[in-house]
Amino acid sequence: MMRRGSVAAVVLVAWLAGLGLLARRELFRTDSDRMRDAGSRVDPGTAYYRVMQGGAQIGFASARIDTTEAEITTSDQLLFDIEAGRQKHRGSARLSSRLTRSLGLRSFTLELSPEIGPLRATGEVSGDTLLTLSLSMEDGPPEVRRIPLTKPLLLPTLVPMTFALMDRPTLGARQTFSVFDPLSMAPGEVTVVVRAESLFVVNDSAAFDWDRKRWVAARRDTVRAWLVEQEGGALSGWVDANGRMVEAMHPGNLFLEREAYEVAFENWKTWNARAVEPRPDSDIQEATAIAASAPIRNHRQLSRLTVRLEGAPLDGWALAGGRQTLEGDTLSVRREAATSLVPGYPLPMRRGGRFEAELRPERLLQSDDSAIVALAERIRGDTRNPRVAAERLVRWVNDSLEKRISFSIPSATQVLRARAGDCNEHAQLYVALSRAMGIPARTVAGLAYVGGKFYYHAWPEVFLGDWVAVDPTFGQFPADAAHLRFVIGGFSKQAELLRLIGRLRIDVVSTD
Repeated sequence: MMRRGSVAAVVLVAWLAGLGLLARRELFRTDSDRMRDAGSRVDPGTAYYRVMQGGAQIGFASARIDTTEAEITTSDQLLFDIEAGRQKHRGSARLSSRLTRSLGLRSFTLELSPEIGPLRATGEVSGDTLLTLSLSMEDGPPEVRRIPLTKPLLLPTLVPMTFALMDRPTLGARQTFSVFDPLSMAPGEVTVVVRAESLFVVNDSAAFDWDRKRWVAARRDTVRAWLVEQEGGALSGWVDANGRMVEAMHPGNLFLEREAYEVAFENWKTWNARAVEPRPDSDIQEATAIAASAPIRNHRQLSRLTVRLEGAPLDGWALAGGRQTLEGDTLSVRREAATSLVPGYPLPMRRGGRFEAELRPERLLQSDDSAIVALAERIRGDTRNPRVAAERLVRWVNDSLEKRISFSIPSATQVLRARAGDCNEHAQLYVALSRAMGIPARTVAGLAYVGGKFYYHAWPEVFLGDWVAVDPTFGQFPADAAHLRFVIGGFSKQAELLRLIGRLRIDVVSTD
């Protein structure tokens, strides 16, 4: 049974945002002399980090900067073994870039190597006005897109270095900056706030302890750092005056701390080789799940659910609309009866009208791919009834994809080739196939009830007279009423769910 929603977002966003949390919009309005002076102060070096979860080390990260007379290069990497579904899963990520000596972004490469769906993205920036992005999934052909830019673009890992060399952090400062969002594969904006200032003792060298058979700190250094939080997000971290992360705290009991290389990597490598069984308290699915105040019996047949949402602000969430009604802090969800759905249009619905956004192809949602189009036509068969076609599609995706946890950014074409994945892969392929049929479809995410708890989950909505929730992961048409939608949108929107972890409480009021 799938119990996993946006777990990949927890790990990937934690890494990227932890390495790059701070910048000023004003730095883009400085003259070239200031940028050139800042670039001349960049010092080469490498910082290493332990990736912790629930008090145990689960991975290793590093951030390297090199300089020459002509350019600056950066390389950041992450390697982790995370437990989910009572199994250990390996993943890795690498983000590298080339800059001019005045800190202008020339190019970058992002490589993700999960168990399902390796991804490689490269970007070339032309004159701060155009980003040429190339996406490659496993053995598939690269997808090239040209994205106009309205302002200079930063990678998350470049943000702290640029800020620290331009302006010193001050308490209460609130800034917005533009970055390349690796979840949506597009430019995006993030606002951050400086909350506190403190001194930290950091281990910067190590010695081997033969009695304990492990590396231990040999020398410590005191550094000043500032606590920076993402406004409206769940990520926070301490950054020093050179733009290097000292510590970062993330949902799901994830924690990054700067360490000497041997302590951060060699100890973890040795421990990892000896570890056999996953620890019972380390499953990231369980760490991010929300217990219900009362059991919900026969939730797969549930037609109506009313809950009270407490502990987290409810403004800004997509909680109302369609099957969901929000009054104060009380959310009611009503499951649609399949036989009562009246789409009001024959297949295919043509693009260009009200549902243009929900019918067109997108990055990672290649509804115009020839293989996607051919499969959609085969699944639809001879029917022109959107309700019948949408139900057939639920059954096909549920039957055809192996249920496997994945830590990837899914592409519809890649999912079609791999025929495996978790809720994100199921939703991604379903939405692409639905759009190829001419049925408006979108991805949503929130919480789904399984076995006494609400787990983070993603599923599609299709327009059949109104937006109707379906769940190809669970094989439900429509989805049961124990699906609580919080966000509408792709993988990058799902990252917003991190704000709920550790805060939201769910009180079951009534079921039907």
